[in-house]
Amino acid sequence: MLRIKATYQRFISNTFLARRFFYVWSLAILLFILSFSFSFLFPVAISTLILLGIFTLIDFILVQTFHDKIVCIRTTPQVLPLGDEQTISIFIKNAHGILANIEVIDELPIEFQKRDFSFQFYLSSNEEKKVQYNVRAITRGAYQFGNCNLFISTLIGLIQHKMIVPAEKTTPVYPSSIQVKKHELLLFNRLHTFQGVKKMRKIGHSYEFEQIKNYTSGDDIRSINWKATGRRNQLMINQYGDEKSQQIYSILDKSRAMNMPFNGLSLLDYAINTTLVISNTALHKDDKAGLLTFNEKMGNFIKANKKSGQLKLISETLHKETESNFEANFELLYHAVSRLIKQRSLLILYTNFESYFTLERYLPVLRKLNQSHLLLVVVFKNTEIEKYSYENADDTLAIYHKTIGKKFLFEKEMMVKELAKYGIQSILTAPEDLSTQTINKYLEFKAKGWI
Repeated sequence: MLRIKATYQRFISNTFLARRFFYVWSLAILLFILSFSFSFLFPVAISTLILLGIFTLIDFILVQTFHDKIVCIRTTPQVLPLGDEQTISIFIKNAHGILANIEVIDELPIEFQKRDFSFQFYLSSNEEKKVQYNVRAITRGAYQFGNCNLFISTLIGLIQHKMIVPAEKTTPVYPSSIQVKKHELLLFNRLHTFQGVKKMRKIGHSYEFEQIKNYTSGDDIRSINWKATGRRNQLMINQYGDEKSQQIYSILDKSRAMNMPFNGLSLLDYAINTTLVISNTALHKDDKAGLLTFNEKMGNFIKANKKSGQLKLISETLHKETESNFEANFELLYHAVSRLIKQRSLLILYTNFESYFTLERYLPVLRKLNQSHLLLVVVFKNTEIEKYSYENADDTLAIYHKTIGKKFLFEKEMMVKELAKYGIQSILTAPEDLSTQTINKYLEFKAKGWI
């Protein structure tokens, strides 16, 4: 009984009539209809019917022989990077002795919203083909890939046989390691200035001693070590390096203000990717990287450290962060920073002030934080409003909307000036430029010896 059921499943339920079947059989029916008026067409219609029956039967038998003769393997990465494209590969081989017309329908995760994703091609006997396509994950979480469905037909093309290739796999989406590697390369090679990452000119020198070396033309004569010069009978100078082991904390606001989407990613997602980038940069500079998240209540806290597993720990924590539908509690943030971060540190605050009034409400807290630490506040540009504000206005309503849009843009600039008035550092940036702008500020602070 089970064998009969399996046979039915294979030969009947997985067999479909192709479009060509309906086209040619419609032609046969048309010939029979016309034969009522033109009797000479009746023998032609009968012959066509017999031939179509024979070809349909042959095609049905042939497509069944393709079962388990087509090899299909989908290759997906272990982790998908948030906001960046990643390549998915499907390897297909025809192990049958005849030509096959194959249509591949891949079951993508529902997050991609692609329900008709397919490829169609011919494979001759023992021919292989590798199909590649790109996907872009715009939300964090676990993405469920389904099976690969193959619809196989012969050159006759009347019948299709469906093969379901088990390929279910759950792939997590983590903060983008691609951006981390990209900015790491830009930071430490000669081409960084062409990509926006600027190495700041060092002002003066820091007070972290590195070594005593021979004087060379252009060295700062104020660093001459006269005792070593006397002993060696040649000019020797003290060489100083960047101060190391400074604490760099990324503070993420997870409130509803960070839910605003730009180019598919929310502001929180941009901040998460940048947090991973700046943490990696700080660790390469021998500084300590840490993390603090909050919304209406305190979230996760990772103490600043430069141990080998610190970046992975930060990445795992960021992967699990979710947005809140409530407003952020900045007073709670101040008490948490006072209790958890004792040493003077660079605090990079990723938040979103959509109005000048919102900034005024939280400004006393920001000023207190800046008294104990070096605070850097990220102010996001609304690129959608900015783009709309510079379009041509066709009517009075459009002029009104453009005026309101420019008012919002002006308020953003006023926020930066207000923060600067109280000595608070800030960045006014488009979401997609956040990582580059944050790295530049960090390098500027290192060059000036502020951290």
